[in-house]
Amino acid sequence: MEKIKIKSEHLKGSEISWFAPICNGDTDFLGEMPDQYKSNWENASKILLKADELGYRNILCPSSYQVGQDTWTFASAVAPLTKNINLLAAIRCGELHPPMLARSIATLDHILKGRLTINIISSNLPGTDLDSASRYQRSREVIEILKQAWTQDEINFKGEYYNIQLPTGPIKPYQQNGGPLLYFGGYSPPGVDLCAEHCDVYLMWPETEQKIHGLMSTMSEKAAGYGRKVDFGLRIHVIVRETETEARAAAKSLMSKLDKEVGTEIRNRALDAKSYGVARQAETREKADSEGYAEEILWTGIGRARSGCGAALVGTPDQIVKKIHRYMDMGIRSFIFSGYPHFEECQLFAKHVMPQLKTISLPEELGRIPKEAPMSPLGAGKRT
Repeated sequence: MEKIKIKSEHLKGSEISWFAPICNGDTDFLGEMPDQYKSNWENASKILLKADELGYRNILCPSSYQVGQDTWTFASAVAPLTKNINLLAAIRCGELHPPMLARSIATLDHILKGRLTINIISSNLPGTDLDSASRYQRSREVIEILKQAWTQDEINFKGEYYNIQLPTGPIKPYQQNGGPLLYFGGYSPPGVDLCAEHCDVYLMWPETEQKIHGLMSTMSEKAAGYGRKVDFGLRIHVIVRETETEARAAAKSLMSKLDKEVGTEIRNRALDAKSYGVARQAETREKADSEGYAEEILWTGIGRARSGCGAALVGTPDQIVKKIHRYMDMGIRSFIFSGYPHFEECQLFAKHVMPQLKTISLPEELGRIPKEAPMSPLGAGKRT
């Protein structure tokens, strides 16, 4: 495979992240939702704080209207309780008026002392049905307004969705050099173009290495057209056990109570159920072998019971470390792992895999964290 040009070519480590199940989905058996795993503050914050304690460098706080908790409220509440971990908070573009969103992000960035990253979401808002190009255009305008708010004295923007002239005032973030890193996942041509022009980390779902490399090549070429480079991330599940037999048995156990019709209903529930990215996950699953493996240790069974990220690395610590290193050699610098139940699998991965990996914080490594702390965002954005 040809070498991919990435933003952080100089980095030797990777950002190892976990997942906060604030939108339900935590369970012992896919297709079932025991009361103790339903999304609530106690369960989700316990997982996040355990990930912080165990040394994970970031954690995804996802967004969904149908189930679970509000992302921004959850992130704001848990932020002061954390010590080292970054938060990757998902924002659904269009839900908040962009100047107010800029202020909210800047405020949380100061609470976290720069440990904030943003996952840009472009799916439909609840109750709306925009086509793909329109949704990505709205996201483009939101991002451009955010960047003006964070880096200029005035927002001066006129677009299809927003027409804003406004002093930026007290909404400068803690992080410098452009504010929090923007992570983005999308597969349609308008989405790829948006990420290439404006975002920092392109997030992908699990597919074969060849297909992932193709996505990375396309994105690198697009970004080069804007005079930019991006980094790459992989959102994937994991089942790690001391032996391969144990790992595969755990995968089978996870699916052992799944009713086919229930799995279909769960997959179709999400707002992005008909997206191109979800279709690619289904294609990978359909081409897998009889046990659901699309390639060595890449198991697609999880996609039978959920939309979106539908595959897991299933194997021993050495097998999973070897696979992660292959991904890193391809140019992937950020990994967002999860497993079932999330609290227990978080600890297993930290025990068996993380000691063999060099972990980094991308905002720190890419120079977003200032050496001298800025004053509060309520101080009209001036730096100390």
